[in-house]
Amino acid sequence: MKQDLVFSVTLVFLTLLASGYSQHITEEACSVQILVPGLKGDDGEKGEKGAPGRPGRVGPPGEKGEMGDKGMKGSMGRHGKIGPIGSKGEKGDVGEMGPPGPNGDPGIPCECGHLRKAVGEMDIQVAQLTTELKFIKNALPSPAVVAGVRETDNKIYLLVKEEKKYIDAQAYCQGRGGTLSMPKDESTNSLIASYINQAGLNRVFIGINDLEKEGHFVYSDRSPLQTFNKWRQGEPNNAYDEEDCAEMVSSGGWNDVPCLITMYFICEFDKESL
Repeated sequence: MKQDLVFSVTLVFLTLLASGYSQHITEEACSVQILVPGLKGDDGEKGEKGAPGRPGRVGPPGEKGEMGDKGMKGSMGRHGKIGPIGSKGEKGDVGEMGPPGPNGDPGIPCECGHLRKAVGEMDIQVAQLTTELKFIKNALPSPAVVAGVRETDNKIYLLVKEEKKYIDAQAYCQGRGGTLSMPKDESTNSLIASYINQAGLNRVFIGINDLEKEGHFVYSDRSPLQTFNKWRQGEPNNAYDEEDCAEMVSSGGWNDVPCLITMYFICEFDKESL
């Protein structure tokens, strides 16, 4: 196509020359230039390889190939963390008794009579304290409400720092194998009064009342008051016709009081029943 075009232009040019326009064209040669494509040259040498183009879009994933052969077993990995301790196993069977050991060296003789006596006395004290501690744990739900222990040859007394009505206090003591304290002589009354003072209290319920018969006071075990009493001056007076129970104040004196008020109390226990 390009060769035909060149041939046509050449033919027109020659025709113009033959028609007498050569003079005119010569005159205009300096001002008019006609560019005519030449013939197709030979192919040049192959150029250098251009820079790589931009990466194309990622194609769709191919189909899943078949599973390859199982590889070789790898080397052992690092040790993991130590697991939690397991539950304690059952106790094993008792083993057979071993042979007796060699005899020890003979002891050094000494005069140890006084030491044995002291050890014996300490054993007695430890046994008494162990009995009291066992008693406190069994008699009361919480030792925190107990202000120590007082005892005689036959009795143990516990001051309970928990305010209750008279009937509830008596039920509390009875439920633990005792009763509200019953000062039936001067020594017991003084012991309870000292107990109250050392605890920093002013008064507590004691086991004396006339609930069954007005003016006829009895102990909490229903035994009557006999020759001993510590009524304060003017007491019992049954004020407002409602004072049927008794309290002991820190001086050791007794007052009749309403049974429905609440205060601390002292329980009494027989040692033989422990």
